Amino acid sequence: MRKQDVVDLLYEKLKSLSETIWERQHSINHIETWVNQFETTENILDDERIHALYLLTNFIYFGQIEIRALLVSLYRDLFKTPIIHGVRRANGDTTDTDLLQREFAKQLEATRFLGVGNPSESGVHLLYYFRQENSLPRTAFINSHEIFSRETAGDSQVLSVRDKKIERYVFIDDLCGSGTQAEQYSRDLVEPLRKLKPDVKIHYLVLFATDLGLKAVRDLNRYDYVASVFELDHSFKTLEPGSRIFSSQDGRYDRLKVRATCEKHGHQLWSKHPLGYKDGQLLLGFSHNTPDNTLPIFWGEGNPPHAWDPMFKRYHKNYG
Repeated sequence: MRKQDVVDLLYEKLKSLSETIWERQHSINHIETWVNQFETTENILDDERIHALYLLTNFIYFGQIEIRALLVSLYRDLFKTPIIHGVRRANGDTTDTDLLQREFAKQLEATRFLGVGNPSESGVHLLYYFRQENSLPRTAFINSHEIFSRETAGDSQVLSVRDKKIERYVFIDDLCGSGTQAEQYSRDLVEPLRKLKPDVKIHYLVLFATDLGLKAVRDLNRYDYVASVFELDHSFKTLEPGSRIFSSQDGRYDRLKVRATCEKHGHQLWSKHPLGYKDGQLLLGFSHNTPDNTLPIFWGEGNPPHAWDPMFKRYHKNYG
């Protein structure tokens, strides 16, 4: 196949994505501005622009409509259904719907939902949609600083649980990539909470998670329940053997050459993590943010003299 035929085919797919999945927020002009930052050559296998366009056609993007639907699934499948099953088992496998709903209502009243991160980050941002889509009262939500009360006693502060009637805390986030943030939260919030209230139940629920990230969080043994709506296995690690987007039958795209392109530009954009935070290698983005586990060629902005026009905006957190 001629190089121009390959380019035309890729742009045909991208035009469809721009008009549908991407909610018209990423035009063909925007795509061209982004892709022109890569080098081009007559050899299809070595052409960086073809590498970039191919990755872009495989980018997984979730808009507001999809995110809201996933938040319904998170509440229904990961929170409500397990509680209903537990109530049913505790009552001799009852089928009494009124009883099940009454008991669930009691447990919901003793539950508080929290976003992972500070109020400016995506985990907290999602709670607004989560509350709307699941018709939950505002009282079911608190900020992390509201978990504890601090009283001064001499030269020190005494920590206590602010509301002792709360029996369950549910932390919600959009993505668990490496598990780093869940580990930080478990150290800063979960451990002191458990010391003060040993019987408390603490959940960590996310929309998306890598299988390794979930395992890392579960291995902490600090959360009672860890789950995701959608689990990303090793095939979602874009540039590794077994990647779901590369096939030996398609000779137009060589995985190692595409990887070399990503590493070359990734080193300029984020030298510590050129393929995404902790080698995430994801092709994943949301309308509200792009995770740093995603390849930096999509969201990096760089610094002079290596400024970069990103394809998908990212609102940064600083890991140092």
